[in-house]
Amino acid sequence: MTIIKTKINLLTPPQVQPLPINAEGEIADIRSVNLKQQLLQDHPANPAAYRSLKAATPARLGMGRAGLRYKTRSILRLRADHAAAQDSVWSDVPTDFIKAMNFLPLQSQCQDETEYLTRPDHGRRLADNSIKTVVQSISKVPVLLAVGDGLSSEAITANVGDVIPAIKQGLKLHDISIDTIPFIRFSRVAVEDHLGDLTKVGVVCLLIGERPGLATAKSMSAYIAYRPTTGMPEARRTVISNIHPGGIPAVEAGAYIAQTICQMLRLKKSGLDLKLALKN
Repeated sequence: MTIIKTKINLLTPPQVQPLPINAEGEIADIRSVNLKQQLLQDHPANPAAYRSLKAATPARLGMGRAGLRYKTRSILRLRADHAAAQDSVWSDVPTDFIKAMNFLPLQSQCQDETEYLTRPDHGRRLADNSIKTVVQSISKVPVLLAVGDGLSSEAITANVGDVIPAIKQGLKLHDISIDTIPFIRFSRVAVEDHLGDLTKVGVVCLLIGERPGLATAKSMSAYIAYRPTTGMPEARRTVISNIHPGGIPAVEAGAYIAQTICQMLRLKKSGLDLKLALKN
């Protein structure tokens, strides 16, 4: 009888790297890694040029692949960033934060996040009780600074604490002071037009959270208008956008916002009219 010996090749176990741990012993947030500094492409021909290209764009370059698929790390980061963007839309600015900033709490005609997302027109006007609060609490001043959650609550908590003091400091150089700052829950950009109708102020500046993306959920914009009125064309609005840690720093944005407000008061124009006036 012939005995046949067969050599059995055991599968090699996968080389699993341990998850990174922070100083508190917790699993580190995968979103804390700067994608511009992370190169997952195996054996790039020119690593220095690749990193230079990544540093110039928020696009997800050099994420690597395993066969025909993305690497697990790349997929997990994509899902984490997408989850953060969704959370920012569906979460509220904390009540404690609103109190700490000494904001005047108001609300649009929207009653919840679902109505806010499906009925943008309701986010452009204040609720009846908020209208009464504005009439009673906000006097006619040269400049009304307002804050709205918009589509990103995280953008508000991440930026207004630094941008508002910078705006106040810039305006103070021109003897302009900021009084009551309202916070509008479920707000759209055009709610500043309703504020203009109610207060008749010279300039309304609305700091509002922008639609979050995969690059960041902390992007805020300033929409500024000279004597805004309901139904006015969008061309009368000046926008300073991309305010977040990876874009325009909050302090720098605040100084620029203050400068723009002063130009509006001096020239009595905003939006496209202001841009043309500054060119002449």
